[in-house]
Amino acid sequence: MDNELNRYYIKIRTILEKDPKTIHEELVTALGPNAPSYPTVARWAKHFREGREDVNDAPRSGRPASELTDENIELVRQVIINDPHSTYDEIIAETSLSHRTIERIIHDCLKMKKVTSRWVPHQLTDEQKQQRVKLCRENLTKFQDGSWRLCDIITGDETWIYHRQIHHKSKNASWVGEGESPTTVVRRSKFEPKNLFSIFFKSNGPILVHCVDVRKTIDHDYYIENCLKPVVKEIWKQRKSAGTKGIKLLQDNARPHIQSDVINYLIEQRIKIMSHPPYSPDLAPCDYWLNDYIKRNLIDQPNEKSLARTVSKVVKNIPEEEYKKTFDKLLERMELCINNHGDYFEHLVK
Repeated sequence: MDNELNRYYIKIRTILEKDPKTIHEELVTALGPNAPSYPTVARWAKHFREGREDVNDAPRSGRPASELTDENIELVRQVIINDPHSTYDEIIAETSLSHRTIERIIHDCLKMKKVTSRWVPHQLTDEQKQQRVKLCRENLTKFQDGSWRLCDIITGDETWIYHRQIHHKSKNASWVGEGESPTTVVRRSKFEPKNLFSIFFKSNGPILVHCVDVRKTIDHDYYIENCLKPVVKEIWKQRKSAGTKGIKLLQDNARPHIQSDVINYLIEQRIKIMSHPPYSPDLAPCDYWLNDYIKRNLIDQPNEKSLARTVSKVVKNIPEEEYKKTFDKLLERMELCINNHGDYFEHLVK
């Protein structure tokens, strides 16, 4: 009788256009542990939406037929195709199949598993993918035939670093005792203090760690005077005989980086610009390695001077082998880009 009353309630609430989740929550509030399960509520709500009037179970005889039929497999497949983010409860509501049956269909028959959606920096066009493949092939060929050497590559970029650090969720986890409240992490506001850094390095270590002056923006003049000229000076310090001969600069296509005065300055200094495709942080060592490394290894800093000093220390304390490995990975990433037809490939990186 209880089941019949529950179904009458589900029927009335369904007629009033309440969704199964709401109906189930109402029943749990009223009945507590005696409430029907969500799959049961969802199944009966579906029956009533489709026009069923009777609230009684249909008569059964003998053993139930197997639910792993071609029809049911296709039914589950269509639900997933229509909404790849469907939950088990939603699939149950759509198909009226049991949780166990749906689980078997998804894993054993459809050979599917649920994974988190990938975030990508940009929706690449076919033309941009082709350009990524083209430039990766050109650059990779020069390294493979020996005309370019990884030890001659300098790369650099800008990154914002906050004074207060918020680390990845795994690093924020802490043990708590019974009855204790977990620690909290306050979300950043847009007004929190931060500084812009311009950092350059090569396969044997850092070349420049520059904290951009407060209230300054990096235009082409600032970039030449405060970034490129100190980089050139450091190159000559490290390579007294060869200087900038054979040096290549890998940078992204930000406007200050490709302005004509910047290009002319690099030509004067005999530094060749290494072609870099647009929207390609996955092919930029600062983006796929260094910036995240720095932020993972920082603690909160009280002011700009302390932050600049600490960032410089972190960068200088990175073992030389890590810098070398990062440039070796650049070649691997070029190959992945080519093999993935120019699309983003972070999910393929081991």
